[in-house]
Amino acid sequence: MAEQHRKTVLDSGWLAARSTEVQFTGIQLTTTHPPTSPTSPWMQALVPGTVLGTLVKNKVVPDPFYGLQNEDIVDIADSGRDYYTFWFFTTFNCKLSINQHCDLNFRGINYYADVYLNGHEITLPKGMFRRHAIDVTDILHPDGSNLLAVLVHPPDHPGRIPPEGGQGGDHEIGKDVATQYVEGWDWIAPIRDRNTGIWDEVSISVTGPVKIIDLHLVSSFFDNYERAYLHTTTELENKSSWTAECSLSIQVIMELEDNICLVEHVETQYLSVPANSRVQYTFPELFFYKPNLWWPNGMGKQSLYNVIINIDVKEYGESDSWSHLFGFRKIESHIDDATGGRLFKVNGEPIFIRGGNWILSDGILRLSKKRYNADIKFHADMNLNMIRCWGGGLAERPEFYHYCDYYGLLVWQEFWITGDVDGRGDPISNPNGPLDHDLFLFCARDTVKLLRNHPSLALWVGGNEQIPPDDINTALKNDLRLHPWFEAVDETNKSVGHLSPELTDPSQYLDGTRIYIEGSLWDGFADGKGNFTDGPYEIQNPEDFFKDNYYDYGFNPEVGSVGVPVASTIRATMPPEGWKIPVFKKLSNGYVEEVPNPIWEYHKYIPYSKPSKVHDQIQLYGDAKDLDDFCLKAQLVNYVQYRALLEGWSSRMWSKYTGVLIWKTQNPWTGLRGQFYDHLLDQTAGFYGCRCAAEPIHIQLNLATYSIEVVNTTLKELSNVAMEASVWNLEGTCSYYKILENLSLLPKKVASISEMDYPKSKNSEPVYFLLLKLYSMSDHTTISRNFYWLHISGGDYKLLEPYRKKKIPLRITSQTSNEGSTYKIQIQVKNTSKEPYFKSSTSRLSYVDGKDSLETADSLVDKEHEVGWFKRSQRCFAGKSDGLKVYEINGNDVGVAFFLHFSVHTSKKDNKEGEDTRILPVHYSDNYISVIPGEVMHIELTFEVTDPEGVTPCVALHAWNYDETHFIL
Repeated sequence: MAEQHRKTVLDSGWLAARSTEVQFTGIQLTTTHPPTSPTSPWMQALVPGTVLGTLVKNKVVPDPFYGLQNEDIVDIADSGRDYYTFWFFTTFNCKLSINQHCDLNFRGINYYADVYLNGHEITLPKGMFRRHAIDVTDILHPDGSNLLAVLVHPPDHPGRIPPEGGQGGDHEIGKDVATQYVEGWDWIAPIRDRNTGIWDEVSISVTGPVKIIDLHLVSSFFDNYERAYLHTTTELENKSSWTAECSLSIQVIMELEDNICLVEHVETQYLSVPANSRVQYTFPELFFYKPNLWWPNGMGKQSLYNVIINIDVKEYGESDSWSHLFGFRKIESHIDDATGGRLFKVNGEPIFIRGGNWILSDGILRLSKKRYNADIKFHADMNLNMIRCWGGGLAERPEFYHYCDYYGLLVWQEFWITGDVDGRGDPISNPNGPLDHDLFLFCARDTVKLLRNHPSLALWVGGNEQIPPDDINTALKNDLRLHPWFEAVDETNKSVGHLSPELTDPSQYLDGTRIYIEGSLWDGFADGKGNFTDGPYEIQNPEDFFKDNYYDYGFNPEVGSVGVPVASTIRATMPPEGWKIPVFKKLSNGYVEEVPNPIWEYHKYIPYSKPSKVHDQIQLYGDAKDLDDFCLKAQLVNYVQYRALLEGWSSRMWSKYTGVLIWKTQNPWTGLRGQFYDHLLDQTAGFYGCRCAAEPIHIQLNLATYSIEVVNTTLKELSNVAMEASVWNLEGTCSYYKILENLSLLPKKVASISEMDYPKSKNSEPVYFLLLKLYSMSDHTTISRNFYWLHISGGDYKLLEPYRKKKIPLRITSQTSNEGSTYKIQIQVKNTSKEPYFKSSTSRLSYVDGKDSLETADSLVDKEHEVGWFKRSQRCFAGKSDGLKVYEINGNDVGVAFFLHFSVHTSKKDNKEGEDTRILPVHYSDNYISVIPGEVMHIELTFEVTDPEGVTPCVALHAWNYDETHFIL
């Protein structure tokens, strides 16, 4: 992300107090009566953060994410705005030399503030999404010690929460330029302070006479991406009273590996900047021959160059310096003729979009680089390639975009308009958007300047399910118009270096490189006309996702479903009365209605049935006995539901669809719907169903036609590959086996390669397991593996209930490495059960060293191969290793080890009974796995132990076949 090298972040040592409880003025607080300790009414403050975040941190109010405790916190509608008007106070050291200047920077305040520094008052204007830079050079104390107090005022229109709740409360918040979800939605309870506070970074920056402001980096390509140019424009502000003679330099550096860097360019320009002025300067374009390109996740590497801008002033020296990680890439988008959906191209190649909707990392804005890293890596782990930042949430922060750049997630960024709050709803909301249109546009333009250099940023969208008012929409269209080079046309014959006056340098545009779409349901999204043709948002029959009539339009921006987390999360976020599972109420039409307890209902639980359309998917596995049983069966459904959703869309890649975004991938609070991981950062099984389905190369079963398909979303053709399908019954017998060899698969295509005829067989079982594999014939490495549990048409999975009593033997080999607080655990799981006979005469299953296994590389593993795999994996992680450990789970039964789930825990002597001992987050290469007889699977886990003193991590194994938890290391 962009970094000013002379910046100091002020993120510690803050105090806060309610304004009505402080008897001193801002001038007194920053001169004669500063607070010196967290003594009432002052408390330790969370900055960046919000008033509510500070109150929760100090336990002045209960945790609003736990149980029904949010109801115990006073809402601003009842208390009045003064109740959440707070002072924030800190001190900092800054002593300037001759000709140095200092700015005090606020990257985000909600909603406006009075700033006092050393007895001087500065009023900051309104708007949650605007930056503030205050020149405080003449205010700083000569001795370097400075007192800073900030009085933060809530939004002008915090609104009131109707008794029935609803989308955006009474919609009053839409009159301000702020987050709109804070009055509550169907996935979150109201945020009581409406996120009042210094919610984003505070810093001071010290420069010489001339300061660099809002540089703009743009890459352009010609001759089929062989020629590339870097265009750079920046603003320069001369704060001195004399003309500054400057040398302005740009360096472009590529990190190769092991901290070895290659300097691609060093260029210096000379210019004069008049006294007390701000000027715009554009560098001559820099030429690159075949630069390393930035690609989305699953399409190639995320190559990033470090661009460094320095300005030196004659007789002063270096005045300012900035750097930004930059990716060479081109994003194009147009409406696809074949599907009517919006199609995205990156570097000239079409990208099939499989992504998720994002609200924000935390509902009360406890934002951090560490959390963002985990959030975005989770999305990359799921093989997704786009995140949509929903309009009722944030203009996301540079830290968010930094990790999207790093992990390859394209970003759809919306401005702060949502249909429910801007023009519809109950009561009908204000159709004209915010009251201050000029403020909205100022915040929008400032946001563009903040984020435009990130390669992950793919498009701007005016709003969610609504478009901005006409004057705002027209202004945004004009401000965000495309430079001609970035329109979706053939431009290989255009040249660089002789720009016509009409074109100008693309870096002189506000953006110029990305499309602007007026709303999330327009211009190639949903029906493209603004009608409500997104969704649905509830449980579906898995096979329906593959049917012709499921969704009629080419790109669905929102389709949602269930998302109950594991039982440990329910216990950690709710009191015992919240551990009661829903009541399953049988209706006269044969369907079941789920009736949740009041705490689940408050946490927006979405049921696993839809009476009259979808039978209860949990009851397909039998009656849920208790919370653990319910949540385990919910994970089975989560996995099936989301895998089917993405496989259904992938099955029609380019023929019917260009993309889909799931509503939603995560929860900014402890909700019980639409999530792949919970607010505590533990993944649901849906996470791994998504990870499986969204593989760049993926073998799958079309649940509507029972044809076996291969989806290749990559740029490479596959040849000399084989497909293998094996069916396993509940007795542990391979009752069907099929192999097709010498297959070739074209890039960016879906191929139907075989019909799965087992279900039509007279001998088909009512419940069975299917394993599909795609592998290379040259070295037998697995390219894609996909495991299904299936029932015959009209059936259910209740036979899996007695299957839980089977004890399938496993051998688990592990090795733990750590480097400081970072751990990596490599695990091999082998199903060691004996398979006595085969029903299928065509089966190529064979005995190897007395062990049943498939003739693939995954299964031809002996001790030597095991050690070799661990050694290869170990090379990627330089840390201490504890050697190989072997854990045996004994059992006399034969069959599939079903639905194995790993989790990581602390091992401490003083663990309290019922304490949540999980270490979170953990990044797993896979989880919720099933292993057929003789098969070996490899899992890698990485995580951090934040407080390593006295903590030894241990790995727990849970499985359908084992009642007890096995601690395997």
